[in-house]
Amino acid sequence: MTLPTPVFLAGGAFCLLAGYLAGAVVGPDHHHGTTAKVVSFDSGTAKLCLEGDSVKDEPAASDKGVLCGTWSHSTGSTTPRKGDTFRFVTMDTSGVKGAKPVDRVVIYGTVVQE
Repeated sequence: MTLPTPVFLAGGAFCLLAGYLAGAVVGPDHHHGTTAKVVSFDSGTAKLCLEGDSVKDEPAASDKGVLCGTWSHSTGSTTPRKGDTFRFVTMDTSGVKGAKPVDRVVIYGTVVQE
């Protein structure tokens, strides 16, 4: 038994819509969870420091709730300034260089245009 094409397409569309709605309701809130305020940015060293609720739980965040790391970005990204809202993800690139452990955090992201 085969289904008529319109019934088949309607069923597929319904499945896609149901999956999207389930993900939107049950899934994490990425926009809120990955934004923070820029505390400082040094263009000479690319050191970026962020603060906010989404930064507090980062393993590399300081006791004051500030996360600092090297900013990595795509060409043409807006340079962050103090007070900007910044959408980001982080990667811990810590390792051992010579005999000393090296702590490094790379922050990938961009300024959010509001």
